[in-house]
Amino acid sequence: MATPKIVLFYAFAPLPDPEAIRLWQRDLCASLQIRGRILISADGINGTLGGDLPAVKRWLRSFRAYPAFRDADVKWSEGTAIDADGFSTDFPALSVRVRDEIVSFGAPHELTVDERGVVGGGERLSPEELHELVAARGEELVFFDGRNAVEAGIGRFRGAVVPEVDNTREFVGLLDSGAFDDLKGRPVVTYCTGGIRCEVLSGLMKTRGFDEVYQLDGGIVHYGETFGDDGLWEGSLYVFDGRGSIDFSDHAAVIGRCAGCGGATNRTANCPDASCRRQFVVCADCAAVPCEDHAERVNTDRGR
Repeated sequence: MATPKIVLFYAFAPLPDPEAIRLWQRDLCASLQIRGRILISADGINGTLGGDLPAVKRWLRSFRAYPAFRDADVKWSEGTAIDADGFSTDFPALSVRVRDEIVSFGAPHELTVDERGVVGGGERLSPEELHELVAARGEELVFFDGRNAVEAGIGRFRGAVVPEVDNTREFVGLLDSGAFDDLKGRPVVTYCTGGIRCEVLSGLMKTRGFDEVYQLDGGIVHYGETFGDDGLWEGSLYVFDGRGSIDFSDHAAVIGRCAGCGGATNRTANCPDASCRRQFVVCADCAAVPCEDHAERVNTDRGR
């Protein structure tokens, strides 16, 4: 019987030939009937893949055999299903691409990596060390969400600062604008889904005068594996595959509010208008209603 699995992984390391890595990963995944997305740059690799358990294990053995990826951060989770052709239903296809950045802050010139990873990032904290820091610093400590506002809309650390950004590229402009300068004298813990965005974001913050910056090692995924919903996390975790979101327990809080009716939901969806790429928190009953901008256009068109 097929056992669907998903792996979330990344590694920061100098890669002299990203295109060769792309071809290797494309052919390897295709041969194993693995789907998902992989981004590669001169600074490392980032991806999420899904497939049958034996196939994903074979992929991981080959992946870790490459010296630069031997210590890559790899997290496992349950997939939804394997279809009749042997592919994960959580991903529509396989995409393996070379980009300037493996996480798109729009600042590749600011990133420096060596064989040990990102140079100049925030101090890493395990979930246990995070709790120790919270106990020691109390309300002085700030959680800083390194994801977009929609992701944070269905789950976040209690009391976190959530920047109003639609995508990762907007963080640099916000930091440069001085919007968060009031946090520069406080301990700041950056967090994100699996830890990769925090690797870069914490370094960007340090170079902009944030003195005491930390990053949650392994991200929300690792924290949830450690403390579930019995710690400082509230809600569901947004994921970039067909599952949409995951919960860490059977008693996860539902903190999202539907953009249509205001009801509680942990669901997100794209605007149903084909010309719109906006995504928002929305319940199943309101999912067919266009976002505010396109709803206004629809009403205007009807009135003509």
